[in-house]
Amino acid sequence: MSSMGDNDPNPQSVPPRAPSITAASTSAAATSTPTAATSSANALTRMIIIDELPFKFVEREGFKQFVSVLQPRFQLLSRSTVAKDCLNLYKNEKIKLRNQLKHCVQRISLTIDLWTSLQNISYMCLTAHFIDMDWKLHKRILNFCVVTSYKGEVIGHAIESCLLEWDLENVCTITVDNANSNDTAVAYLKKKYGKKSGGILNGEFMHMRCCAHILNLIVKDGLSDVHDSIAKIRGAVKYIRSSPSRAKVFKKCVEQERITGKRSLYLDVLNKWNSTYLMLDTAIKFQKAFERLEEQDLTYKWELKEGIPAEDDWNNARKL
Repeated sequence: MSSMGDNDPNPQSVPPRAPSITAASTSAAATSTPTAATSSANALTRMIIIDELPFKFVEREGFKQFVSVLQPRFQLLSRSTVAKDCLNLYKNEKIKLRNQLKHCVQRISLTIDLWTSLQNISYMCLTAHFIDMDWKLHKRILNFCVVTSYKGEVIGHAIESCLLEWDLENVCTITVDNANSNDTAVAYLKKKYGKKSGGILNGEFMHMRCCAHILNLIVKDGLSDVHDSIAKIRGAVKYIRSSPSRAKVFKKCVEQERITGKRSLYLDVLNKWNSTYLMLDTAIKFQKAFERLEEQDLTYKWELKEGIPAEDDWNNARKL
């Protein structure tokens, strides 16, 4: 029996099946173009910045293997190239922000943070807060720099230098803590910028006191009534956290007292009242472990200058 094709005077040939387009082949074709390669390099640069990765990350073997599987045609960048790209991205973003602040923002409010590092180096961070044309609130760091001292004149000139670099005059308010040196710094800036476009009533309301700092002073004043109890608990926590061997002994005490939970001891920062609360809140849960440590570690008693926490100290912490 003959087939139908044999009887058809003009048999139609079936065209060969077109190859399927997979995601990998599409990605390969896309990345091979200059535009796609540039976009990928820019995305890599932003990843390094956003995730705070070291520049050498792009030269690590694991990352190379991952990229070779994801997109073999992508040409990996060296750490020096990534460093240059990060700097160029910063410069471009700075130009965009300068134009926005200059032409699209009527007033700018500044906040100043000052602190000293463990290496005894003084730093200043100047942050701008503003509302854009769409009534959206923004916050941008304008400068992060070393200052030679915390004197008011030094701080004032450092802020002025930054504002000149950004070509900004429309300063509405400057928020600082209650240090006397900040009064001097803001008074200097008020003379320079109070009567310009951003000021209100010739800069009368330019100097704003930091609410968080005021609240911290209020709480610290209240905590002074139980200062001794807090100092003892702080000393006990600091003792445990000062060495791995002590932490190991304390962990054994925790297990023996069958204290459960994922929380660990927290050491406070003296100028942040909420950190003191967190320290006390976590330490209270380990009271029994501290009492057992007193029996198992003789140096625990001897080394604490303020003395070890007694029952009254723990009760004071609970009341807080």
